[in-house]
Amino acid sequence: QVQPVESGGGLMQAGGSLRLSCAAPSGRTFIGYAMGWFRQAPGKEREFVAAISRSGGSTYYADSVKGRFTISRDNTKNTVYLQMNSLKPEDTAVYDCAASLYYDTIYSTSYDADYWGQGTQVTVSS
Repeated sequence: QVQPVESGGGLMQAGGSLRLSCAAPSGRTFIGYAMGWFRQAPGKEREFVAAISRSGGSTYYADSVKGRFTISRDNTKNTVYLQMNSLKPEDTAVYDCAASLYYDTIYSTSYDADYWGQGTQVTVSS
């Protein structure tokens, strides 16, 4: 099992910043995995937020977060990050990290991930 472990969520005022972390379990690695961040707000379907390819050479973002969020990966730390700047109330959701061995990049909910984390709550107040 390579189940991601997320951290970094919390409460933030609009305009603030948060950095989410998605770490591999101890003794495991994300090397060779496509990684992505997804979110789900109350009463809404899960939606794609950001993705990074196996090598880290390509990134993709939902239109709603382009220019504000940045996904990156540090293979030496076996961790994927989501830097979230200029947060808006509509960013409020449970954010979840996903990993896939099958795809090069998982940039939409149509791609089935092999592993999902437990999620971390992000709440942005107006």
